[in-house]
Amino acid sequence: MSLLAGHRLDGTSLNATSRRDWLRAVCAAAAGSSISQLHAAEPATGPDAQRAFGYLEAICKLGPRISGTEPMALQQQLVGKHFTALGARVSLQEFDTPHPVHGTPVRIRNMIVEWHPETTTRVLLSCHYDTRPRPDEELLPSQRNGVFIGANDGGSGVATLMEIGHAIPTLPMSVGVDFIFFDAEELIYQKPGKFFIGSEYFARQYRDQPPAYRYQAGVLLDMVADLRPQFYFEGNSLRLAPDVTRSVWAAAKAEGVKEFFPKVKHTVIDDHLALNQVARIPTCDVIDFDYPHWHKRNDLPAACSGETMAKVARVMLRWLRNL
Repeated sequence: MSLLAGHRLDGTSLNATSRRDWLRAVCAAAAGSSISQLHAAEPATGPDAQRAFGYLEAICKLGPRISGTEPMALQQQLVGKHFTALGARVSLQEFDTPHPVHGTPVRIRNMIVEWHPETTTRVLLSCHYDTRPRPDEELLPSQRNGVFIGANDGGSGVATLMEIGHAIPTLPMSVGVDFIFFDAEELIYQKPGKFFIGSEYFARQYRDQPPAYRYQAGVLLDMVADLRPQFYFEGNSLRLAPDVTRSVWAAAKAEGVKEFFPKVKHTVIDDHLALNQVARIPTCDVIDFDYPHWHKRNDLPAACSGETMAKVARVMLRWLRNL
């Protein structure tokens, strides 16, 4: 709270420039230290729940990662360094969008992490890595302008892909893999608003300026760290990408992850729609929409589970091996 209010922890004031520099130093030191320690502790085999949770905590220490803000820029540095250290090629897909309140340009940056970039047949794993500006699903209107950290909704997909990244360099595969981090999934200050800005831009670019490679399938990870996870078929995924959807749940069954249920419970609008309908990449959404803290102040690391993220990572790695 002190960071956002523009004061030091001792209560003294900071001017705008000092506040920005201090925020950068504090967040980078906290997150960088955590990531370095986690990289040093390689598990013997398979995804590691403790390390995945450590990534989530490091991300959340940055504060709200709203598109175009300093904490978002720090997250981009953190995530980019992580994957570069693991041997991936990292790039940014950048463009501007008008701020939904005052109309000034907001720089949007989709992050693309490429493994085996020379391979022309590829699959993608994706998530959004921005956070909603406000906890606007709080029951009390007075609480809807509070701080939204977005541990599960925004952080968990990032942390899970960071954990999966450790296994990709040695994974036996015949296709290339890209991790796509979509910006501005929910740059929403008031309803109704424009969702999915980053994924729609990515999909249009893929359609209108076709690259030399093609994606044969994709998976979107959204809210994958609930303490009591229940992953059901998502309705639009089953309708638009039935083979991909069923193959992911088959991988969960083969992996012995019992929290994946092969029946529809929710139908949601999410980043996967642009991938399916605009880019024509068959993509399914792995999402636990029964999360009780969705768009609320208590979407914090304490409400999340490293074990859940590790299970999702196991499913994704099994799915990739099956390809």
